[in-house]
Amino acid sequence: MSKIIAVNAGSSTVKFKLFAMPEEEVIAEGLIERIGTEKGHAKIEYGGQKHEDQQVFKDHKAAVDYLLKQLLALQIVDSYDEISAVGHRIVAGGRDFTDSAIIDDEVIDKIMADADFAPLHNPAEVEGIKAFRKALPNAFAVAVFDTSFHTTMPDFNALYSVPYEWNEKYGARRYGAHGTSHRYVAQRAAKMLGKPLEDLKLITCHIGAGASITAIKNGKSFDTSMGFSPLAGVTMATRSGDVDPSLVAYVQQKLGVSSDEMIDILNHQSGVLGISGVSGDMRDIEDGANKGDKRCQLALEINDNRVVKYIGQYLAELQGADAIVFTAGVGENDKRFRQSVADKLAYFGVSIDPEKNDCRGVERDLSTSDAKIKTLLIPTNEELMIVHDILRLKKQAAAK
Repeated sequence: MSKIIAVNAGSSTVKFKLFAMPEEEVIAEGLIERIGTEKGHAKIEYGGQKHEDQQVFKDHKAAVDYLLKQLLALQIVDSYDEISAVGHRIVAGGRDFTDSAIIDDEVIDKIMADADFAPLHNPAEVEGIKAFRKALPNAFAVAVFDTSFHTTMPDFNALYSVPYEWNEKYGARRYGAHGTSHRYVAQRAAKMLGKPLEDLKLITCHIGAGASITAIKNGKSFDTSMGFSPLAGVTMATRSGDVDPSLVAYVQQKLGVSSDEMIDILNHQSGVLGISGVSGDMRDIEDGANKGDKRCQLALEINDNRVVKYIGQYLAELQGADAIVFTAGVGENDKRFRQSVADKLAYFGVSIDPEKNDCRGVERDLSTSDAKIKTLLIPTNEELMIVHDILRLKKQAAAK
């Protein structure tokens, strides 16, 4: 039995899932967090058991080395030779990668060259790649890019209304994010609807702490809410979403902060956290709203409003839709949010059954029988999408 590991390295984390193949069964998964601090934490779940550890992980290489040693120590694998392939989630592929790619030295160099678009993520992800290459030199390695799915957007959606040379010289354009998630749920939606993906018009809503909405036409990304960076688009947990740049410059001057400090405020002190003053977690905000907290109530209204605006925009762009898909932490688990958004879109023929909607994290058609546009709940599985890309690229490489 061979095994494939899907790796998601963040700026201070390493997440993983280990799959037994060809069954695609998850036999272990875990998270190493707070890398580079004095309070490193590791958690690995396997076979109904859980292993946790507190220790310092000085960098991503140390975290990967620890992870691989634990796979042996916990007898999750008997030998590294069992791991036939490694898939790495990469945040930014810029214009270099329109698809997932087999990792070699040239691909690594390009990922680092695209680090300007994700300075907290791409360098950390390259560290992870190098650590796995050293430990598993014979494993087939693939990079899967968050941005590649959105490279199919037409220029009239991808480009900003700024001097055209900015795009040519500096890559100033909309790149989007969460592409692996949007791609996965779109494929699942096609199966649920019993139609070829290429024949469908879908609006996929990846709503978690980070949130993005994508219009999918003929199986391809046609438009998406996130922009040059993941800061743009709808209101998020701690990110502002769309803001007038003049307001940013005005407040920056008033606060007397640097550009980097201002971007940090927009990324980490804004969104529903900034509006509510309570939390970036929708559960806390809904609890506050239910207790009469006016700012929490406003945060919910703003959050729902921005999602409705983007969906309405995409319904106009696509000239209708076959289905709206909810996924990710809030999208999968918050029935109040889904019902609120659907109710505000009733004019378009969106209607969900409250009884069907009374669920968390299960794949389900939530629509009423008379709904003109289906509403689907589909739990995302980016790691499985990574595995599928590995198998696809491995088959292509073998055929050459």
